[in-house]
Amino acid sequence: QVQLVESGGGLVQAGGSLRLFCAASGFIFSTVGMAWYRQATGKGRELVGSIGRASSPVYVDSVKGRFTVSRDNAKNTVYLQMDSLKPDDTAVYYCAALLGAGTTWGQGTQDTVSS
Repeated sequence: QVQLVESGGGLVQAGGSLRLFCAASGFIFSTVGMAWYRQATGKGRELVGSIGRASSPVYVDSVKGRFTVSRDNAKNTVYLQMDSLKPDDTAVYYCAALLGAGTTWGQGTQDTVSS
C-alpha cells in the first residue's frame, strides 16, 4: 500500500524557516519522482517544487532562492526546506509521489507564517 506521511509543519514568524519531511512507503522510492504542492485557503493547489529520480529539483518562481527540495533514497524521505518565509507562504503543504498509475498524495501539513 502506497503511503506518504508528512511532518514538520507549524507556525513561524515571517523571515523564519521550516523543514518539512515526507516519509514514503509501499513503492520503490528511488525510482519515482516526488513533489511538494501547497494549497492556501480559497485557492487551488499549486506545485511548489519537484525532484526526479536523478535530476535537479525545479521550483515555482515564487519560491526560487528560498525553498529547497531534496531527497534521501536510503531513508525513503523527501524534504522541503523553507527559508525566508512570507505570510503568502501560509498553506497546507502536500507531498506527492508521481507514480505511473497516477499521483499519490499525503495527508498534508499546515504551515502558517505570521507577519
